[in-house]
Amino acid sequence: MISSMTGFASCEQNTEQGELLWELRTVNHRYLESTFKLPDGFRALEPKLREQVGARLKRGKLDAMLQFRPSAAIAAKLRVNTKLADEVIREAQSIESRMEAPVSMTAMNVLHWPGVVEQDAIDTKTLYEPAAALLDTALASLCEARAREGQRILALLEERLALIAELVTQVRAHMPEVLAGIRGRVGERARGLETRIDEERLEQELVLLAQKMDVAEELDRLDAHIEEAREAFQTEGAVGRRLDFLMQEFNREANTLGSKSADPRTTKAAVDLKVLIEQMREQVQNVE
Repeated sequence: MISSMTGFASCEQNTEQGELLWELRTVNHRYLESTFKLPDGFRALEPKLREQVGARLKRGKLDAMLQFRPSAAIAAKLRVNTKLADEVIREAQSIESRMEAPVSMTAMNVLHWPGVVEQDAIDTKTLYEPAAALLDTALASLCEARAREGQRILALLEERLALIAELVTQVRAHMPEVLAGIRGRVGERARGLETRIDEERLEQELVLLAQKMDVAEELDRLDAHIEEAREAFQTEGAVGRRLDFLMQEFNREANTLGSKSADPRTTKAAVDLKVLIEQMREQVQNVE
């Protein structure tokens, strides 16, 4: 149900005036940020294109490039502005004469100079609708690619979440034994002192110690976070920020569990939890 913020798509379409080609690339980003590279004559279309993107994507950095290749019939009408070309060549030769190791200008360098090659103006407004429609097609392909990547991320997240749930179950299962062991050791040491022990006061101190070492509340919160994460996995739409917040909550409980640890098994479980949570956090950074 989740989507990645990483994806690529390209679509092309032939028209009477020439070929339109969209290339879309997205990477992870905190919000939705779109950058368009449009040919001359298509700039006025950008506001509409942004609306189309906003309707499809919620998060990610999008680089969208539109290319327009005039048809052969239009390209054949190219003309060279020889007067401007002569000026470009003359000025280039003047600069080269002042250089110690000049690099000669080629014919293609001259032809690429703005205005040297002229062609009949193309009415790009007639291409606005095909370009916008082609962008919709490219966005659909991009969303499919992001969804496929999202499924791979989801499989990794579910695998690690299952391991977290297993660790929580293990810690909860041996906590009574841990608390009983602490109670027994402390009571035995207290009674071994060469002073008279107030049994009632000892019992109160043992209860307070057990409360400090008890991690039932942290385990319950971890269970709640596990259920919330599973619910988020099945939620339609952008859930990346929600999952990112959950990873912070997971990490907070793992830290508390480690600080309260009173035996090697709980300490190891807390470390394993932090490793799994960090692995999930790295994956969540790329979820839309």
